[in-house]
Amino acid sequence: MTVTRIRHLRRAAVPALAAVVAASATVALLIVSGTGASAQPAPVGLGTAANFSVLAGSTVTNTGPTFLAQSLGVHPGNTAPGFPPGIVAGEIHLGDAEALQAKDDLTTAYNDAAGRTPFTNLPAELGGATLTPGVYRLDAAQLTGQLTLDSQSDPAAVFIFQIASTLTTASNSSVVFINGASPCNVYWQVGSSATIGTGTRFVGNILAQTSITMNTGATLQGRALARTGAVTLDTNTINAPVCLQPTGSPTATPTGTPTGQPTGTPTGTPTGTPTGQPTGTPTGTPTGFPTPSRTQLPVTGGSGGGALVPVLTGLGSLAVATGVSLLFLYRRRTSES
Repeated sequence: MTVTRIRHLRRAAVPALAAVVAASATVALLIVSGTGASAQPAPVGLGTAANFSVLAGSTVTNTGPTFLAQSLGVHPGNTAPGFPPGIVAGEIHLGDAEALQAKDDLTTAYNDAAGRTPFTNLPAELGGATLTPGVYRLDAAQLTGQLTLDSQSDPAAVFIFQIASTLTTASNSSVVFINGASPCNVYWQVGSSATIGTGTRFVGNILAQTSITMNTGATLQGRALARTGAVTLDTNTINAPVCLQPTGSPTATPTGTPTGQPTGTPTGTPTGTPTGQPTGTPTGTPTGFPTPSRTQLPVTGGSGGGALVPVLTGLGSLAVATGVSLLFLYRRRTSES
């Protein structure tokens, strides 16, 4: 192959390779910026229904010393036998305007939760599973044993379960959290009825189309909200869900008084009124300005992003440097020939 032929090939190949390198750098930088990351679902707004431990359409019935940390409401029904001995720490609204408004807000929340996409399909049995934040769809849900919800260190993580028919738990089952998940961001949208088994420790907001039954000794950190049917209770405890706060925020108010006073007294008093505009060119180097620093980009779309950012940043920088070097080499070869 002649020298001229080699030069022609080099002239064609170098710009093409430089373009590929530059494109790779662009892709790497876009990935680092997080524009392609998927966002987790937003919480479901409960409106005034968030003030109620129990809402029902027809009636609420209770046996034994049940405790409700928030209010109790019924609409369009207006009865709640069993209180007392049941205790309601909030208010009782039977067929009144407050109950009607809460039921309307429950309908809005129910439809919101039912329509969330994208979702992941799950088998009926939830026992033994560990799930990360997201939207999950099931034909019917059964919990036998323990379900673990992993927030991946995000206290604002949201879990939405879309259940087409029934939700049933076996006796002494439980829902537990790891890595900072918040009970107030767990939603169980149930297409018909929910039954919480004896001694079960359940968590989240149950939004049922028809009815909710809590068997003897079952506890709920959340809310039992039924749209059209009854809520049946038996020696249960329903506590308001605790909403965890994101980390990194101030957790206390600074205490104490700054010590020490400025020393020295300014000398001289400015006289006269400044006129005109400043003239001349400032000399010296300004002092006291903050040193620019790079701000780390937030990681979105789940765990693992923190380790990926520095790698992709390095790839982007390497790609840009390589592209510049190749273009320089191309121009030099062209001028020599």
